[in-house]
Amino acid sequence: MTDTTESTPAVAASAKWLAELFGTFWLVFGGCGSAIFAAKVVADAEGTDASIQVGIGFMGVALAFGLTVVTMAYAVGHISGGHFNPAVTLGAAVGGRLPWRDLPGYWVSQVVGGLLAGAALYFIASGRDGFDAEGNMAANGYGDHSPNGYGLAAVITAEIILTAFFLIVILGATDGRAPKGFGPLAIGLSLTLIHLISIPVSNTSVNPARSTAVAFFNGAGAPGQLWVFWLAPLVGGVIGGLLYPLLFENGKLAIGGAAKG
Repeated sequence: MTDTTESTPAVAASAKWLAELFGTFWLVFGGCGSAIFAAKVVADAEGTDASIQVGIGFMGVALAFGLTVVTMAYAVGHISGGHFNPAVTLGAAVGGRLPWRDLPGYWVSQVVGGLLAGAALYFIASGRDGFDAEGNMAANGYGDHSPNGYGLAAVITAEIILTAFFLIVILGATDGRAPKGFGPLAIGLSLTLIHLISIPVSNTSVNPARSTAVAFFNGAGAPGQLWVFWLAPLVGGVIGGLLYPLLFENGKLAIGGAAKG
């Protein structure tokens, strides 16, 4: 999300939709793909009967999600604003950075891009003998489907707070007063941090398109819990979209009050 202020009005809507589709595909393919294929890899220790863990783990998966956003924000952010996330698009609209008329096209593009990535991941993963997609497609969940057994209230709270702060970082990093050219780095690092915090809680959503992308391929209760990973991120997106303009943008509380004082 490099510039959400009326995004890029000279760009055709179809180009924006394609940018969001490709960006969301890359986010899901890179982030969820790293979790599916690389998070837990066991290799035999040379010269012994023991095995060692050589996978990338939580930290690697968190970094992969951050890198997907950084790379695609630089690649297509100038076309669509680089949202790749329905909650970000909603927060941008609430915060006055995106016309409300653009929201449906962005949402459809993001969900389609995510589902295409989920299908590609399922196809690749199914190429390994013995692979069982059920419970192994990096789906989000609570209760028995949370990586560490966190309950519904805990997951909803974490998803709302993390998505709200994600929007605050995004809107701040793309503010006209922010240092130029560094927005994608701040946003990608923020998403990395979010995953480091919450992979053990919910497998980290903060993005309804990412959750939808793999839920139906994963099965194991994920489709039935998908409503949480739409509701909570969208609520967080609205909160962040309201708070940043209210507190920090020109003419609002913080700066307006300082100018008057």
